[in-house]
Amino acid sequence: MKKTLLAAVLLTLCGTIETQAQDVNIGKNNITLESDLMTPEALWAMGRIGAYTPSPDGKQIAYTVAYYSVKENKSHHVIYMMDANGKNNKRLTKSAKNETDPAWIEGGKRLAFLFDGQLWSMNPDGTDRRQLTHDATEIEGFKFSPDGRHVILIKSLPYHGSIMENPADLPKATGRLVTDLNYRHWDHYVESIPHPFVADVSADGINEGKDIMEGEPYECPTAPFGGIEQLDWSTDSKQVAYTCRKKEGVAYAISTDTDIYLYDIGSGKTKNLCKPEGYQAPAVDPTKTLKNQAVNAPENLKNNPGYDTNPQFSPDGKYLAWLSMERDGYESDRNRLCVYDLATGEKKYITESFDSNVDEFCWSDTKDAIIYFIGVWHATENLYAITWKGEVKQLTDDWADFGSLKMLNDGKHILAERHSYKAAADLYVVTPGKELKKTKIEQITAENKHIFDQLADITIQQRWVTTTDGKNMLYWIILPPHFDESKKYPTLLFCEGGPQSPVSQFWSYRWNFMIMASHGYVIVAPNRHGLPGFGSEWCEQISGDWTGQCMDDYLTAIDDACNTLPYVDRDRLGAVGASFGGFSVYYLAGHHEKRFKCFIAHDGAFNLASMYTDTEEVWFSNWEYDDAYWNKDKTADAKKTYNNSPHKFVDKWDTPILCIHGEKDYRINANQGMGAFNSARLRGIEAQLLIFPDENHWVLKPQNGILWQRTYFNWLDRWLSPR
Repeated sequence: MKKTLLAAVLLTLCGTIETQAQDVNIGKNNITLESDLMTPEALWAMGRIGAYTPSPDGKQIAYTVAYYSVKENKSHHVIYMMDANGKNNKRLTKSAKNETDPAWIEGGKRLAFLFDGQLWSMNPDGTDRRQLTHDATEIEGFKFSPDGRHVILIKSLPYHGSIMENPADLPKATGRLVTDLNYRHWDHYVESIPHPFVADVSADGINEGKDIMEGEPYECPTAPFGGIEQLDWSTDSKQVAYTCRKKEGVAYAISTDTDIYLYDIGSGKTKNLCKPEGYQAPAVDPTKTLKNQAVNAPENLKNNPGYDTNPQFSPDGKYLAWLSMERDGYESDRNRLCVYDLATGEKKYITESFDSNVDEFCWSDTKDAIIYFIGVWHATENLYAITWKGEVKQLTDDWADFGSLKMLNDGKHILAERHSYKAAADLYVVTPGKELKKTKIEQITAENKHIFDQLADITIQQRWVTTTDGKNMLYWIILPPHFDESKKYPTLLFCEGGPQSPVSQFWSYRWNFMIMASHGYVIVAPNRHGLPGFGSEWCEQISGDWTGQCMDDYLTAIDDACNTLPYVDRDRLGAVGASFGGFSVYYLAGHHEKRFKCFIAHDGAFNLASMYTDTEEVWFSNWEYDDAYWNKDKTADAKKTYNNSPHKFVDKWDTPILCIHGEKDYRINANQGMGAFNSARLRGIEAQLLIFPDENHWVLKPQNGILWQRTYFNWLDRWLSPR
């Protein structure tokens, strides 16, 4: 295959964010590509749309875009304003520092935002910037009350529940004395936790506020990904609903039990909406799955022992809705939509007829559908509406993924982000129709049009195949630009992570199918057993069976492609994946019967016994493995899991493998990738290890991202020789 690079001008333009920070056109330069094929540099030159918010009258939309500098190795976040139809788009902020989280205040007269760790405001045209807070602590998120008299401020406080504070006379000591679990999470040691403060808003500015969880050693929002969406104001501005897992140490590490709490501004009292007053959780064995313990017994499920997150008050103030998982310890339980009657305390789960996850939602102003939501079904994330009676109506049917729903505040339109294998995220306005085919979808941003206009298109296909257990499985086929069906192409089997994350129409800046296809590869991406969007039975089958049916599914998909698609070259197959996908690659390396010519595993589990005690979220291993590896009374599934750990089949490895890992990955520790690489080399197998000392489970820094892509394709090209 012909190698392609961006012109030198791209590297120059992409690498000068600090000097361009005063230029209103930052990130939208007239970049000229050397060819029409996607490259790593083109990916990192793209602007990435972030938060967005419509004005109270629905006529304008403020939104953020992040631009990345490869040369400076950092990102820059700016705020834009446009009319609701996408016209009159203008960049509001010009500082070299990040400006984020726009929110309308004062009835739409001004826009609040975060800048340099403090809360600021400006006119909708970007003029008259004013600093609203002068807090000693950095503000990480905020939400104004509907009456504008109060604001929630998210600030982090010191925490020493699992790591003791070092002696004051040893200020340069770097040691940490750990006393309990949850001493590190995702990519950091837990030495601070976020708390919500309710502050007063006055003509003089905003005070530091009152900690509504004062003295409580718990985090809100929840780590590692929770944000301001986990809190909401009541419509009368008198109460705050928030998400919290009120546990520490071992109890925190083995549980997914977050609840929704209601804090009253006037009295200072807090009520748990998920559990009765005085509730005491049943005692559990922390070395065993919670699925069969008393906390998940039928009589206890009414107490919401699973994840309950992201509360939203209804526009009329009568109800509170939130996302709710039923069982404790199960991160991939079906996400239902719970509606709570604030007057009676009744909870109703209204999406029981939708046998998949509700991923995001927003209240509607219309009478025929109370809530709009996004859910995955058959490998796409589309929009739905649901009535009080639980009647679900599909609004869109795109080969795409929608996200981050918001009402446009005009009672007629929904504002959403949309992306696909072919397109990065942009903003769209959706006008629901009375029937599916009459729904109107209008694109209102084209952030990366100047790049996509220069790129050749790829082809996406869906195929269905019968699995070894007689079920129907969907898999995606992605074909290269300028595809020639008379030629043979090297082909990649994509192994999804999770293990219960959908292979939907995602756009990734690392696992990007467009760039893989542009390098001359056909991609086979199966929606194997264990993925949502095909019913609960299909999704839950994988727990306790990591090396069974799902591995058969991978091989079924790649074999079907080889046997039915003449352009797939069975002599040039590779298997790639991250997280559970990386685990899958390590397992397939010992069980592929010489199908594949090379492997790539990113942040994958290699030794499951080690993984059990390495990971910071023990509830995950407990649920998936059933037991700690040392338990003498392990279940049959637990024995199978540990006996089939990939490290036990290294003697069967015979194929070159690239192992990638981040040393700040505390979900799947770097020793897993090092162990796999070391094993391969000791066996005399060609292998490489790409290790990132400063990256977590993801690769976030621009230069590391490009190094990742170059290493990835150099390895594939070496063994699969695309041409």
